Order: sequence, then C-alpha cells, then structure tokens
Amino acid sequence: MKRSLIFFGLFLLAWSGRILAQSPAQKVQTVTVGIPGVVQRGATIELVKDGLAGADDPIGLPDGSLLFTEPNANRVSKLGNDNRITTFIEKTNAGLGMSMDSQGRLIQAQSADGQTKIAVIFPRGSERVIGDNYNGRPFSRPNDLIVDRKGGVYVTDPGLTGTNVQQMQQAQGGKPLAPRLPPAVYYIPASPAGGEPVRIADGIERPNGITLSPDERTLYVNNTNGIYMLAFDVQPDGTVRNRRNIGPFEGRSQTPNGIPGIMTGADGLTIDAAGRLYAVTSAGIEIFTPEGKPLGVIRMSCGGMDCQGLAFAGPEKRTLYIAGRGSLWKIEMLAKGFTGRAK
Repeated sequence: MKRSLIFFGLFLLAWSGRILAQSPAQKVQTVTVGIPGVVQRGATIELVKDGLAGADDPIGLPDGSLLFTEPNANRVSKLGNDNRITTFIEKTNAGLGMSMDSQGRLIQAQSADGQTKIAVIFPRGSERVIGDNYNGRPFSRPNDLIVDRKGGVYVTDPGLTGTNVQQMQQAQGGKPLAPRLPPAVYYIPASPAGGEPVRIADGIERPNGITLSPDERTLYVNNTNGIYMLAFDVQPDGTVRNRRNIGPFEGRSQTPNGIPGIMTGADGLTIDAAGRLYAVTSAGIEIFTPEGKPLGVIRMSCGGMDCQGLAFAGPEKRTLYIAGRGSLWKIEMLAKGFTGRAK
C-alpha cells in the first residue's frame, strides 16, 4: 500500500508539473536542444505580452519594430523598439496574414464573413481592395499571404474549420451556409487596378502559412492537415509548377478542426537569411533547409496550445517573434532573418 501511495504521489507531482509547464501563466520557456547556426541550447523563450485579442501573423519592419494582428479586436498592433505595444490600424475585418510590398504598402488577408478580401491597409489614404473573389465567387476565409518583388500577391484560402461553421451558422440564426470555394492557393498579379486572381494550387486539405525563397524561385506552403510542407517552382508569370512534398512535419495536433487529413497544426511560415524555413506546428517551431531537410525543433507552446505565426524582427532581424492564442513570445537567435522583405 505504501509503495502504491508513493507511486501515486509521484504521478500526481509529474502530472501537475506538466500542467504548470503548459499553463497560460508561464512567462518563460527554454530551448532544450540547440540547432547549429540557428539557436543555442538554453536560449530563453520569453513572454512579451499575453491577454491579447488573438495574436497572430507578425511581420518585421525595416526599423526593427514588429507588427502583428489581433483579429478578435479587428486591429493591427505594433511592438516598438521601446517594447511598447500600440494600436497601428483599426477596423481590419478580422485581418490575418500580412506582408509589405516594395512601395511600403501593407497588404492583408481579411477573413470576416462578408468582407473576405485581400486589401492594402496602409499607408492611410492608399487603402483599396486588390482581390475579393475568384471567378465571381467570394473568397472563403483568406488566411496568409506573401508579396513578390513585382507586387503580385500569393494568398492561401484554407476554407472554414468546424468551429468557423458553427459560429457562422449561429450568427445567421442556424441557417445553412451558402456553398464556399474549396481550399486553394491563389496568385493576384500586380496591377494598378488589382489583377484577376489565378488559382495556382488546390487539392490541399488546409493551405495555411506561405512564403517565398529569398530568390523568389520557390513558393512554400504549409498544410495544417497534412504531413508535408509543399514546395513549388515559380514561373515568370507568377504561376507555379512542379508541386512536391518536403519535410515531413513532426507535429501532431490533439485538437481536431473538422477537416480531413492528418492534423500537424502547421501554421505560420517564415525564412532566414540562409533560406532556412521556420514552420509553426503542434511540435513547436520546426526548422528545415531550403530543400526541406529537417534540422530540428524548438519545442514551445503558446499558453499550452499550438502557436500560430512567427517572424524575425528587431536589430538586424536576430529576434524571432512567435504569436498565438493571445500571446506574443520572443527568442534571441543565432540565425538572422531575411532582410529582403518584411516576411
């Protein structure tokens, strides 16, 4: 009996430690395994701010400051070099992924039902919609985007999760939703009046984070409900070919989203100056070579849940910021973020 009680006590201690390690109140995490040239073992994963309105999709600005979305509050917030967080833009229609073009215009994927679009939201006075439909049908729920040097925009539309469907049906009195465009990746060519969106990839369970290689010859897409990251060769007109699986992801989410596939939680995606890929998944931050060879995992969570977005910012872009579940974190890195664009 005594042995049983001791065992039970140790079990409770271990389990309570696990709960505490995943608690939203946790302010500091630690990099447990170093990755050469990327991050040191023992580096601090520091909480910058919690209690935010759904923090997501950060990008780094040329002056070292950081923008990130708070979709539940319909705003973009800014973390300045003085570590103060201020409101940058309001009324963003549940805006998510952002990027900045060569003219310094901030472009965002907006996801509010009835307002699904890709829009220029900054500077003030330059606001306009550059794409809100495909073949006359409105986008379903645009999630993330990246702008190429020509000003063309690559955007993912992963469709609705089971939770999204329930919330939207409740909002319209339980009525069934109208048919939606299936999950896909689009390209909107650069045009003064906004180009006509081209569907460049479909048949992906849930396309999510998206980025380009430094030379913009390769497009990368995360699949939240797939084992692999996807890579494509970019053509001169912005379309893509030679779709291939790279990776695979280690993460496996324990929270179903009502979509078929193997849920890895693959979400935000960014690159460093060497072209290495950083993907947020249920395992933490998975790092790959440009060819997709796994290099290691920075194991972390956002309040005990999957994180959602990440970006390099700060002086020389040596700080990696991670956002998700109402919290913003940072890690001082060995790697340097790509300085050729905001994301």
